[in-house]
Amino acid sequence: MIEFARGMQRDFNRFVMEYRFAVDEVLTKVTILREEFLHLQRYNPIEHVSSRVKTPESILRKVVRKQCEPTLPAIRRNITDIAGIRITCSFIADTYRLLEALTSQSDVRVVEIKDYIAHPKPNGYKSLHAIIEIPVFLSTGPVPVIVEVQIRTIAMDFWASLEHKIFYKYDGEVPGHLVRELTEAAGTAGEMDRRMEQLHTHIRGPVHENDAASGTVAGIDEKLLRQLWELLPGKDSQDPRDRLR
Repeated sequence: MIEFARGMQRDFNRFVMEYRFAVDEVLTKVTILREEFLHLQRYNPIEHVSSRVKTPESILRKVVRKQCEPTLPAIRRNITDIAGIRITCSFIADTYRLLEALTSQSDVRVVEIKDYIAHPKPNGYKSLHAIIEIPVFLSTGPVPVIVEVQIRTIAMDFWASLEHKIFYKYDGEVPGHLVRELTEAAGTAGEMDRRMEQLHTHIRGPVHENDAASGTVAGIDEKLLRQLWELLPGKDSQDPRDRLR
């Protein structure tokens, strides 16, 4: 047992470090997507991003609860929420848009996706959950690491935060009338999401379909653009802005 404890202590710090690096990798991807949306499409669907990595004690307590074999390969296979990232978006359409942009990247392997927006939990909980695997490149070579990504709207996030606080206060034994009120509140939050997205679409047009097409090259004045245009072959058949989009 002493040898087992020494081995766990020796290897577990590196094990958790891999998950911290994986979170950093995904956060970098999200930052790049945010910048792309903002600067190229003149729209940023991401309102807020948070992340966390479970502490060693929290991981091992879950290993005991799940009756998982206490080896690092078994923990890696069976505990999929060691690293977590939560992304809050403006509208429902943005959640799906961001999920597609993130999971379609070539170095991201999708392990599982749960769509609790289209199919809410019985208590009204809504969110997109994606279990993804990405490579973390260490000095000894790449290590595949699992990260759980949750994507939801502001209204969904507010409801989930309140629900978590209530269940924590009552240690999971929430009175029936509060459960009913939470479920009703989830419906109200869903209606607000739909109405706000309708207003956004009414003001801006169909969800972002013209964002990229309507943009011009930032920081290039008309005179310089015309000079560049004159250098291009076949210029008479196109608008100069089109060649630089």
